[in-house]
Amino acid sequence: MQTLPFSTLIAVERQSAIPIFKQISNSLIELIKNGKIKPGYQLPASRDMASMLKLNRTTVIAAYEELQAEGWLEVIKRKGNFVAQQLPVTSPRSFEVSTPEKLSSQNQEIFYRQIAVRQPITRQLKPYQLMINDGYPDARIAPLDLIVDRYKFLSRRTNVHNKLLADGSNGSISLRTELALFLSKTRALDITPEQVLITHGAQLAISVAASMILQPGSTVIVGDLNYPLVDRLFEQLGAKLIKVKVDHDGIDVDAIENICKQSTPSLLYVIPHHHHPTTVTLSAERRVKLLDIIRRYRLPVIEDDYDYDFHYGNAPILPLASAEHENFVLYIGSISKTLAPTIRLGYLIGGEDFIWQASKLKQALDIRGDVLFEESVAHLFSSGEMQRHLRRSVKLYQKRRDEFCELLNSSLGNTAKFSVPNGGMAVWTLFDPEYSIPQLSERLATRGVFMNDGSIYKYKNDVNGIRLGFASLNSNEMQSFAHALKGSW
Repeated sequence: MQTLPFSTLIAVERQSAIPIFKQISNSLIELIKNGKIKPGYQLPASRDMASMLKLNRTTVIAAYEELQAEGWLEVIKRKGNFVAQQLPVTSPRSFEVSTPEKLSSQNQEIFYRQIAVRQPITRQLKPYQLMINDGYPDARIAPLDLIVDRYKFLSRRTNVHNKLLADGSNGSISLRTELALFLSKTRALDITPEQVLITHGAQLAISVAASMILQPGSTVIVGDLNYPLVDRLFEQLGAKLIKVKVDHDGIDVDAIENICKQSTPSLLYVIPHHHHPTTVTLSAERRVKLLDIIRRYRLPVIEDDYDYDFHYGNAPILPLASAEHENFVLYIGSISKTLAPTIRLGYLIGGEDFIWQASKLKQALDIRGDVLFEESVAHLFSSGEMQRHLRRSVKLYQKRRDEFCELLNSSLGNTAKFSVPNGGMAVWTLFDPEYSIPQLSERLATRGVFMNDGSIYKYKNDVNGIRLGFASLNSNEMQSFAHALKGSW
């Protein structure tokens, strides 16, 4: 039987993270969609196809079974495998509103805000074997089983459910009490549980705090390199960003003062401990001067201290919120960064009335959190297990930081530069301008490694950098990443 030259039509990449049988089925689907294979076409027998592709027959059988399960193939007994007459390609009514061109041609109106420009997906998503994030904890070492056990224990005590619901939108009283004690001992914050608001992650805490202050036309001082999601949040609230340079000593405090002399902005957003993305720490001299500016100009501040507990070598500096600031500093922290990224818990610290008002705003967005879960996390603090976990984590992450930086030195050579961070969970790495991080990301993807393409920092034209997280990688995973890097240049 005459057949198409499938050996040239189907490309098999043995190094790809996509299983070979899936590559075959995907290629055949594309041939059907492109019209090279018509409905009713008889595919070669699995043995013949395997011979053409120089593969094991069981791989081809798996590909055919995949196509049959998805409705692309029909198996006719004693005859073979045929392309289905009715292909599984439908055009259902969609809720998607596409491009502005499509909208104008269909005379449709957008009734909602456009938050960002949608980019077309240019490649298939792949089942990565290794993920390089921008600085997350290792969930494998977190005491998550203790949280689950406590949650089960509380869930069986039905008599406590109504009592816990009475805590309201500001969060579990047990967790707020434990956090007030913990932050007092570790950060010298003189606070009560009434000054603590529990949220689903630090990002929501920032959103609530900013929404209490900003309105269309407000001005916000941020670093010229800054946490991108926060910049987007402020702009969505109608604020104008005033960008101030960040160098090796942190944000430029003199520039902040010059701005305040002309007109006090609505808000300052600052990450003094481990600035995102650069990981630099605000110097002691700048910290003292910034506190003076806050008091003199009565400048509201959101202090994002997302990973305060992870400092290596020298002792961490105390937060701005630990000094006298007349309630102008709102302090943000993250429990997610302590335990695991999937554990969505953060907190907002402020004056008692501010927090009460903020809890009412949060209630409109999120009536209450998972109070049983919050109680379970509170038990980690009260039992001392959270503190022990932090001590173990800091030692482990410091060791991982050192190994990771050594591997980066040997893998990157002269193509990039970085400073060993004093704390946090990521290394800010700047590549030479002629090296493309998106291309490197694509090459790593063919080796089963996901790495961000750095595009989120491209809003600053002279930056060709990326955060490389090390805390969530064990030694074998670091070695695998280093090996993939060397093979991707």
